[in-house]
Amino acid sequence: MNAPSDQKTFRLVGTRPIRPDGIEKVTGKAIYGPDFVAPGMLHGAVLRSPHPHARIRGIDTRRAEALAGVKAVVTGADFPGGAEGTVAGGETPTDLKYASIKCMARDKVFFEGHAVAAVAATSAAVAEEALKLIAVDYEVLPHVTDIEEALRPGGPILHDDVFTQGLAETPTTPSNASLRFAMTRGDAEQALGAAVEVYTGRFTLQPVHQGYIEPHACVASWQADGQGQIWCSTQGHFSVRAMTAGILGMSIASIRVMPLEIGGGFGGKTTVYLEPVAMLLSRKAGRPVRLAMQRGDIFRASGPAPGAVIDIRLGALADGTLSGADIEFKYNGGGLPGAYEVYSGVMSTLSCYRVPDANVVGWNVLTNMPTVHAYRAPGAPQTYFAVECAIDELARRLGIDPIDMRLRNVLRPGDTDGRGMTLGAIGYAETLEATKAHPHYAAPLGPNQGRGIACGSWGNYGGPSTAAVSLAEDGSILVTEGNPDIGGSRAAMAMMAAETLGIAYEKVRVTVADTSSIGYSMGTGGSRTTFATGMAVVQAAEAVIEIMKQRAAQMLGADAAGIEWRDGAAVLGEQRLSIAEIAAKSGMTGGPISAEAAIHPGGFLPGFGAHICDLEIDPETGHTTVVRYTALQDVGRAIHPDYVEGQIQGGAVQGIGWALNEAYVYDREGHLDNAGFLDYRMPVASDMPMIEAVMIEVPNPDHPYGVKGVGETPIVPPLAAVANAVRDATGLRIGDLPLSPDRIYARLQAAE
Repeated sequence: MNAPSDQKTFRLVGTRPIRPDGIEKVTGKAIYGPDFVAPGMLHGAVLRSPHPHARIRGIDTRRAEALAGVKAVVTGADFPGGAEGTVAGGETPTDLKYASIKCMARDKVFFEGHAVAAVAATSAAVAEEALKLIAVDYEVLPHVTDIEEALRPGGPILHDDVFTQGLAETPTTPSNASLRFAMTRGDAEQALGAAVEVYTGRFTLQPVHQGYIEPHACVASWQADGQGQIWCSTQGHFSVRAMTAGILGMSIASIRVMPLEIGGGFGGKTTVYLEPVAMLLSRKAGRPVRLAMQRGDIFRASGPAPGAVIDIRLGALADGTLSGADIEFKYNGGGLPGAYEVYSGVMSTLSCYRVPDANVVGWNVLTNMPTVHAYRAPGAPQTYFAVECAIDELARRLGIDPIDMRLRNVLRPGDTDGRGMTLGAIGYAETLEATKAHPHYAAPLGPNQGRGIACGSWGNYGGPSTAAVSLAEDGSILVTEGNPDIGGSRAAMAMMAAETLGIAYEKVRVTVADTSSIGYSMGTGGSRTTFATGMAVVQAAEAVIEIMKQRAAQMLGADAAGIEWRDGAAVLGEQRLSIAEIAAKSGMTGGPISAEAAIHPGGFLPGFGAHICDLEIDPETGHTTVVRYTALQDVGRAIHPDYVEGQIQGGAVQGIGWALNEAYVYDREGHLDNAGFLDYRMPVASDMPMIEAVMIEVPNPDHPYGVKGVGETPIVPPLAAVANAVRDATGLRIGDLPLSPDRIYARLQAAE
């Protein structure tokens, strides 16, 4: 469903053509990470720690190395020392030291599943047998998985060399609090003191996994000349190249990374776990090596989104104006420093509303869990959960409609958000108004049902991107770009190129090139690809048009200044030369016609969403059923509406799962109890009603086709929308996620 946009119309943008890679994927012919096979390839396997925290006193690999069929064994001792500094490894700089330790432990293991050794053998069975022959001498150490326990004096300290960053004074003792980041404006305490109502509450969330279906997998080949090749499933193959080079002490140009199709990532495939290990095995063995994670390994050793403890005080005046906020949150960062969700969490926290006086403080806390990583709007769902629940409570106390409460405080164009950005053409107010006018908002509820609404935002991004447009001899078009397609970007790039050139969509083919075939592009994430890489495609297409106008001028014996480009052809008066005609003569007018654009665009704008959730609670069991769900979002302009709706629906379902079902569950020994899809309960289609997606199109004037980016925002509102609906149905504010049946039932019983 579309809400009205501006009056500008296009031939292709806003339509719903068939995706160019769809047939290969639905027929099973597309090549994903676990599918790829290289000639002479060996099979790798990784030995992982059974302990959440232990010192490695020694590793004996001799029996494994002697096993017939084993060609290589590596441990942390095989990694180069001195991997220091930072390298662009996705959306944020990655510390090489800890990125390296994440791939393979050195003197300590910091979480169950931490890699301690790896083997390469002639078969997967031999590789698994070899793991059983590796003897690791562990000194088991006290562990901690709880945020508050990790901060208590006298508890186990994970790293002797980690001192809290961001404090006013440099600390002299190590701490599990690796980072403090704060943003302050005005006088929060004075504003809270003057408020008519102040909501004070604590909210908690557990770590949750991205839940991608395809496991991490790669094939690596270290060649005799010292160069390397990697085939992998990734959201950013340039990041894989840079991080692998940095960890192994290689030059970036000596590694070539070929991106395969990606079976889900949601932010979790913007880093490396296996690639450097496979490269070292290949160097030792002299043959390509494949590594792939088992599902249990993925849960135990790849990066979930952080759990959190959030304390909030939010004040409002009698008319519903938000006057002041004091918010402190602690994120569970896992076993290694380098979790940057604290930064985005702080900057996102109050980026939907005008709050003149606010203090927001975030902490990253180390625990014996896998180091957290990006998951769709990293850091934002947790803090919005607390803020949106607090606003709901204030609206109830003040007797104000919850949407009217938000409209009173809504950010509008020209305002400055919590990130310090002066906002341009945002459509948050339009989104809220459409939410209030939607039939869902006024629909009657049944017994034991409740309705909740919540909002959320994500800042989106631009970032460096490179794209090339080439004219083939028959007049068809090849677009070459450097971003893996995780949400329909091939179709979007083809549509924007075809729109710009004035040709049919079917005339354009899009290739995601490897790192040696196109210039650098930042990874596919942060809702940046359609905006930034799309802009590069448009600029390259515009450059090709200028070249074709010059070639047409030669062919017509005219001045290029008099040539117009209309409907896919060069036009001079009554004379018209099609792309195919220009292409056919290119060899006689100057040679191949192509252009490349390498850009780092600004002009990106945040997205805003508002969600309505109706649910029903069984008072006998506490079981919750979502019965109706509507997600409205300011999407800029939807290039391909099917993909936009899919992003909104998918993000909503993931957020609902976070709210109701999903959580990492650790036992007292620090072992993950639910390391598989059977026990880690993600929503499936039968759990959900049809998610209605409503696109509010307020185009971005700084993009040629109005793009803002849509993929992150949809996961932000659902946590609070569900919690507010539970509050409406039960009269109980439950601030701890997930809102599982046992938790709700216990609160219902206690209330009785």
